Amino acid sequence: MRHGKYPFVIGFLAAPVTIYVVFVIAPYAQAFYMALTNWRGLSPGKFVGLENFQRLFKDDVFWKALQHHGILLLALPLITIIIALFLAFMLNVGGGAQKGAMSGVWGSKFYRVVFFLPQVLAVAILGVLFQAIYRPDGSGMINSLLGKVGLEPVGFLIDPKIALWSIIAVLVWQAVGFYVVLFSAGMSNIPKDIYEAAMLDGATRMSMFFRVTLPLLWDTLQVAWVYLGIAAFDAFAIVQTLSVDQGGPDGSTTVIGMEIYRNAFTYSKYGYASAMGVALFFLTITFAALSLRVSRRDSVEM
Repeated sequence: MRHGKYPFVIGFLAAPVTIYVVFVIAPYAQAFYMALTNWRGLSPGKFVGLENFQRLFKDDVFWKALQHHGILLLALPLITIIIALFLAFMLNVGGGAQKGAMSGVWGSKFYRVVFFLPQVLAVAILGVLFQAIYRPDGSGMINSLLGKVGLEPVGFLIDPKIALWSIIAVLVWQAVGFYVVLFSAGMSNIPKDIYEAAMLDGATRMSMFFRVTLPLLWDTLQVAWVYLGIAAFDAFAIVQTLSVDQGGPDGSTTVIGMEIYRNAFTYSKYGYASAMGVALFFLTITFAALSLRVSRRDSVEM
């Protein structure tokens, strides 16, 4: 600091900024350039301008994957947030007033650990686990139970009508625990006096949830919605490990990430795969910006 604050600040920022430029900005720039070529991985690609993007808009598989992302964007955040909010509310104030203070249901600390466990499992483990759970014959966990009560087995991953929803169920199961912890942290910052005053005024738990918890938890909900929306655009890993024929059956579970992988590493169309990646990048950025814009509101003072 004896030589001035600017050299001091620059000295600390030089290394992290350089690493960020080399490992983040430079690959993005390279991908944007590759999207304008017909590079196939071996010889230098020829510059083709916007040809890959014109082809992209005529690709039925791309639009089908985009449609699946639309379903994911609606279902994954909505279902996850509803379940996580309910569980977090029960774990924090669901037990009512005990000894003059609001508390969660009995065993809430244990339930927090149980709910969070799926979050620490690797995607490959989740894929293997739910392949055993969803197995279409009698050896599958769910179909085995259905067989014992006299019901026909369900082809969770081989029926095109329900395969995508079966994968969404896995994504929700994995994500709920993290958002229970996130919402619990937000609820713990809400003064207990507000809940106690509401109870004294005769408020029910339902009215406390909608009139106290939700308004004071709005900023956390906003962040959760954006994170889950980004996760909906990044469903490649679970589709790759769990779906039939990598996005099947008949493309009923494919996503853009899966098509990027297929075009790059199966068909060696790296330029076209990069164009898909650029489209996915701008879709994600647009979603995050619109979500923050639409859900913006004045903060509630506590």
